[in-house]
Amino acid sequence: MEYEIKQTGKFKFVEEGTGEPLVLLHGLFGALSNFKDLVEHFRKTHRVIIPMLPLFDLNILDTSVAGLAKHVQKFIDVLKLKDVHLLGNSLGGHVGLVYTLKHQQLVKTLILTGSSGLFENGMGETYPKRGDYEYMRKKTELTFYDPKVATKELVDEVFSIVNNRLKAIKIISLARSAIKHNLGEELKDIRVPVCLIWGKNDTITPPMVAEEFHKLLPTSELYWIDKCGHAPMMEVPDEFNIILEKFLSEHKG
Repeated sequence: MEYEIKQTGKFKFVEEGTGEPLVLLHGLFGALSNFKDLVEHFRKTHRVIIPMLPLFDLNILDTSVAGLAKHVQKFIDVLKLKDVHLLGNSLGGHVGLVYTLKHQQLVKTLILTGSSGLFENGMGETYPKRGDYEYMRKKTELTFYDPKVATKELVDEVFSIVNNRLKAIKIISLARSAIKHNLGEELKDIRVPVCLIWGKNDTITPPMVAEEFHKLLPTSELYWIDKCGHAPMMEVPDEFNIILEKFLSEHKG
């Protein structure tokens, strides 16, 4: 399904359904398609909102996890959202954590899947084979347990990003920022309910990362999905949605 891209001021976003706001934050190579099944499922019960994170539009000094968290803060302020269920995948989870640390009064729950913030095996700091389509296909396949989930459309999208010199520089800058911005010392301060949904076969943020998040986040619950990689909401959407629906139903109203 194609979603209408709305715009308020400088903010572009998708908004479907009504109810408590469920804000979805995509990762470094994220797109609206990553959340298609999640949107279709939860639009019946929630106001599902996906802000388009300006990964390639910030000036180079603000191209960081903190810069993206500031963008999310302004976006939530402009839409006057409160009691937000904030969900982030990969870099989006990291951004969600940084936002929550500063604005817990507006966050009702936090959902993390394959989140950075402690440790991740990213694309690396450089792209030595930037023009090599086959190399990028294999890199994209590593995101998933089942390599078939890395469709040609998805690989083409990643390939076009890393072969745009300016975009590649921004991606490297964001990847470095994520590695440097370790939240290990601060996670104990998060008091909102946290749901960790993790692929047991995630090679980018491996299972030990989920276990460390669970240990450091005092109000967290950890759920595993077997035969699943770094993006459970894409690879096994039905299982992901069942876990998320149960969690959200326990924290509604």
